[in-house]
Amino acid sequence: MKIIITVTAILSIAGILFINEEHASHNDALHSHPHSPLVAMQSDTVPTFPYQKTEAEWKEILTSSQYRILRKKGTEIPYINEYFDFKGDGIYVCAGCGQHLYDSDHKYKSGTGWPSFWKPIDDSLVVELEDRSFFMVRTEIVCSNCGGHLGHVFDDGPQPTGLRYCMNSAAMKFVARDEISEQDSK
Repeated sequence: MKIIITVTAILSIAGILFINEEHASHNDALHSHPHSPLVAMQSDTVPTFPYQKTEAEWKEILTSSQYRILRKKGTEIPYINEYFDFKGDGIYVCAGCGQHLYDSDHKYKSGTGWPSFWKPIDDSLVVELEDRSFFMVRTEIVCSNCGGHLGHVFDDGPQPTGLRYCMNSAAMKFVARDEISEQDSK
């Protein structure tokens, strides 16, 4: 009887963590990682980003998966997302606002099941926030233009940075290198 209760309790907690991730409330306090611009804010305030939309507008322009991840801080299932094993030559832009984020030259296979990069194109393109969800402290990465949740950064990546920017495919769109200047002129 005790074993059944313990297994049930563990499975219930695990289920709550995965289900609630979509609706998690994050503490957007400042994180002091040396490789990212810092956003000065109180722990009970949300930073303001230049590219603004109402929730209705976000729902209109994003797919349901993009909305869940970018606006509600969701996470994709590993290994079955669009870019985890993608090898195209180009850049990854924010699916919410189109800001350039990561270059395929900085992408590597991390073995985690999500697209991973050892650095953004420029540190100013992403903002690091403290994420205290799910009984742990992590560093959340958001787009510096629209504030969309992209993923998290960890200190277990390759050199030269030693960082692993573990991103959600649905938070980004890939633009082939030969289409980059064409997209920028629009």
